[in-house]
Amino acid sequence: MAFNSVGIVGGGAWGTALAQTARLAGREVLLWALEADVVAEINSRHANTPFLPGVPLDPALRATVTLADVAACDAVLMVVPAQHVRTIAGQLTPYLSRGKPVVMCAKGLEQSTGKLMGEVMAEALPAATQAVLSGPSFAADVARGLPAAVTIATAEESLGQQLAVALGYRNLRIYWSGDLIGVQLGGALKNVLAIAAGIVHGRGLGASAHAALVTRGFAELRRFGSALGAKPETLMGLSGLGDLLLTCGSPQSRNMSLGHALGEGKSLKSVLESRRSVAEGVYTAAAVTRVAGRHGIEMPICEAVHAIVGDKVSIDAAIDALLSRPFKAET
Repeated sequence: MAFNSVGIVGGGAWGTALAQTARLAGREVLLWALEADVVAEINSRHANTPFLPGVPLDPALRATVTLADVAACDAVLMVVPAQHVRTIAGQLTPYLSRGKPVVMCAKGLEQSTGKLMGEVMAEALPAATQAVLSGPSFAADVARGLPAAVTIATAEESLGQQLAVALGYRNLRIYWSGDLIGVQLGGALKNVLAIAAGIVHGRGLGASAHAALVTRGFAELRRFGSALGAKPETLMGLSGLGDLLLTCGSPQSRNMSLGHALGEGKSLKSVLESRRSVAEGVYTAAAVTRVAGRHGIEMPICEAVHAIVGDKVSIDAAIDALLSRPFKAET
């Protein structure tokens, strides 16, 4: 199967970065964005100032406001915010031919249902052949052509290999996996844990506290993944531990920077109002907590984040509750 043309659904930072990458890989690329100003700037000035400032885009990259045009490409990447996947996928459905590969690139759980993005897509876009792309990758780094590695998950190995060749190139290594659940969960939960890591940093609790938080957060990710059917080796890989380390280790992360602002005493409302981009962990925290409750999974850090962003508890009270937990075996 040849993938000479790639359609990108979503004109935010990550969608634009993946569009740029596909051009570097030699594909024809058409990007759909909801915002008419983003489409106009990409086509006229070869830039996306609102979401990816300072990064010049390939002049051959074209943008559109028409989903039907994107659906005609050989493969489609779904790169809208997680909480909008169901709506946009439903709008794409009438134009998509049966069996067309659609690669889910959104990271999160649906807040209202707790479902994985793949489950949402299966319901809203049933004609598609599903794949998932995730891993440690900042949009600005990838768009500038800096080296990175990610994972693509598909049910059939041959499709994963073909998509890896079509979307990857020398500076973006794409590894194949058959574990769609594990690849999705790593990308979803790391956003919640990154908020916690940002709070630790913003509160000035020190590097030791940060290391402890990330390590115990990874333990929560592994417990959650095990209950939902993820493979342990997937969670130890790029889309799990790798993405967690990146997102919890740099203020370039939208979720960590949001947590940092909260830790400094800023309100969630003020932080969100100052941004055009989405911090997925704010919405995924509620879904993770709900799903964990249904399965009886102990997730104290994720629950604390949910309580903080839901304005149910103060940051100091949440920290005190975590530090007051009984001593226990590490594993």
